[in-house]
Amino acid sequence: MNDFKTDWPEMTLEQLPPALQDAAARAGWTSLMPVQAKAIPGLLSGRNMMIQARTGSGKTGAFLLPMMEQLNPKKPGVQALVLVPTRELAKQVWREAAIICGGAGFRTVAVYGGVGYGTQKDAIRQGAHIVVGTPGRVLDHLRRGTLSLKELTLLIFDEADRMLSMGFYPDMKQIQKHLPKRKLHGCMFSATFPATVMHTAREFIHDPEFLSLSKDHVHVTDTTHIYYTVPDMDKDRSLIRVIEVENPASALIFCNTKSEVHYVTAVLQQFGYDADELSADLSQKDRERVLERVRRGTLRFLVATDVAARGLDIPELTHVFQYEVPEDTESYIHRAGRTGRAGAAGIAITLVTRLEQMTLRRIAKHYGIDLEEWLLPSNEDVQTVVEDRMIALLEARLRDRDPLKAERSRRFIHLGRSLAESEEESAIIAMLLDDAYQQALHAPPPVPLNEPEKKKPESTGGKERGRSRPRKRRRT
Repeated sequence: MNDFKTDWPEMTLEQLPPALQDAAARAGWTSLMPVQAKAIPGLLSGRNMMIQARTGSGKTGAFLLPMMEQLNPKKPGVQALVLVPTRELAKQVWREAAIICGGAGFRTVAVYGGVGYGTQKDAIRQGAHIVVGTPGRVLDHLRRGTLSLKELTLLIFDEADRMLSMGFYPDMKQIQKHLPKRKLHGCMFSATFPATVMHTAREFIHDPEFLSLSKDHVHVTDTTHIYYTVPDMDKDRSLIRVIEVENPASALIFCNTKSEVHYVTAVLQQFGYDADELSADLSQKDRERVLERVRRGTLRFLVATDVAARGLDIPELTHVFQYEVPEDTESYIHRAGRTGRAGAAGIAITLVTRLEQMTLRRIAKHYGIDLEEWLLPSNEDVQTVVEDRMIALLEARLRDRDPLKAERSRRFIHLGRSLAESEEESAIIAMLLDDAYQQALHAPPPVPLNEPEKKKPESTGGKERGRSRPRKRRRT
């Protein structure tokens, strides 16, 4: 992988080729956003890239606009594949592609789960040049023979960190088997680049260069410092919502007191998470039991006070949560420093009430921390994330069922339809889905292991650990 660079050439709207200026006009652009000004020249020149950019930064246009120069509308077959983590993002990118690329004769189709295959299959057969889809549904079409990638020249990963947190890594590796053996032009967009995203980029993209839009100078070892403003009496439920959206592989959750440690641990366990506590109240036997799970890397969420966590070294810790603002300034650095180690990027998240904001900002100012406020996920946000994960999980299970199991399942089609038609009986379906979610999706999502650098980019890795996708936020 090439070194991280900050001296990227930039391009203005007026410097674009005439056809691209026309497309920008169709999209209503009056100027290029920063990610577009820097990414478009690289993509037009055929450079393989990893681009750090947030949702809402203009990244969709940054990879759609160059397609008009890279693809041939007169050539049949799918020439560009854009992988996205959610149904809503697939539809959003498809709509923008229709505006930007449609006027030049390019046809785009969005493929995603939770709906029938017929319309998607017809759109592909009618000559789609660009396919935008979630990995699971793209894989389904490949296996069914309704999608071919033999004419593919461009591969885009959009919101790669979230794609991994959704559990799509196994599907992505299966899609890789259907890619042409020749080198493809590849580009990966991600809000963060933890080790898992870096390794995934190495597996799919040949020798990518790194471009960041978040800071003037970027190191892989950076820790992202975030805070959520939460209601005074709803901090526990707020923590659950953040964890559901982030879906961290492993996290250390700090509280200021033993009583809060016990309470937060109980809340997490009641919601079905693999969580345990570490405090001075534990017997030596229980403390050794918890520490042994920490050493083996089998405990996903550890809740602790600063004193109890002193001296702990948790391998590949992806997140640190501060349920409460630390009582002394220096403790913040000790807490946040638990993640982002050994060349990886980490995420430190603090939950604050309105009254606690001033204390946290004073800490950030004291240490020169680039602190960002993220919007607290609503219940509707969590529901959307859970639905997308559940659809991906269930379709993956259905895809892998053998003929005998598929035949056995057909006995319940009539019952499923009748339950869905009844408002009262739909609670039964919701209960079954919730049970399946608890069993399967409260474990870390499968993503690449931290492999030695000597391994080739095509390495498939082994059993995996997870990373997460930060949601959209605003800079303060």
